[in-house]
Amino acid sequence: MTLEMKERRPHAVLNLETRYLKAKKIELLISSNRLKEPIRLLEVGTGSGGIAYYFSSLSDIEYEVTAVDVKDNRLTEEGFEFQLVEGVELPYDNESFDVVISNHVIEHVGDLTSQLEHLSELNRVLTKSGIGYLAVPNRWMLVEPHYKLIFLSWLPKFLRSPYLRLFGKGHYYDCEPLQKHEIESMFKKTNFEFKNVCVRALKLTFDIEMPNSLPARVIKYIPTFMIELFTPLIPTLIYTIRKSEEKKRLN
Repeated sequence: MTLEMKERRPHAVLNLETRYLKAKKIELLISSNRLKEPIRLLEVGTGSGGIAYYFSSLSDIEYEVTAVDVKDNRLTEEGFEFQLVEGVELPYDNESFDVVISNHVIEHVGDLTSQLEHLSELNRVLTKSGIGYLAVPNRWMLVEPHYKLIFLSWLPKFLRSPYLRLFGKGHYYDCEPLQKHEIESMFKKTNFEFKNVCVRALKLTFDIEMPNSLPARVIKYIPTFMIELFTPLIPTLIYTIRKSEEKKRLN
């Protein structure tokens, strides 16, 4: 396997309308946290820049937004600062941000060591009273979202790239989707307290992105506890994260 074939692609979603809807969902999931304005927000892996722009343009809450990425794929550059980075290290001081967002980023940063470093960096730059949002594809999703192949991430790692090549989707599978227990173990190792908000996020997705659809109407009548039984199978694992109390004391 050549180095070129193993290069990780950005997989940026270059559709601003969908990013604004995603940002609205993130806003609602983190809105219970009372922070002093202006709220300093960092989005890691901004892609099109849609989420960063959404927060910077809110009229009822003042956000000072910073965004970083390893490549510049922005479709909008208004309202926020942007910086190119290399790898997972963040070029900011400790406790520089009140909110950190990592939306479908951790599966792209590399192996377990790089994923843990990504989380450690989020923890380092987050304030003691701050809140983070992290979303990562669930390994047990039916259709892999980057390459649109059924059961791709269910396969053992050594079979994923051959499966891609078989269907002409690429040469090298460059993502590392995670299982629920894996990401939660990483949170503990990097001194994060975490809350799984998959069910609420799922309901918000239907409410915001497809409010008149049949699934949106049906899900309103399904008790939350019944949906929670299927949390390990929800396509995207979504969490709000905060520094652990022990980490706060040490700082």
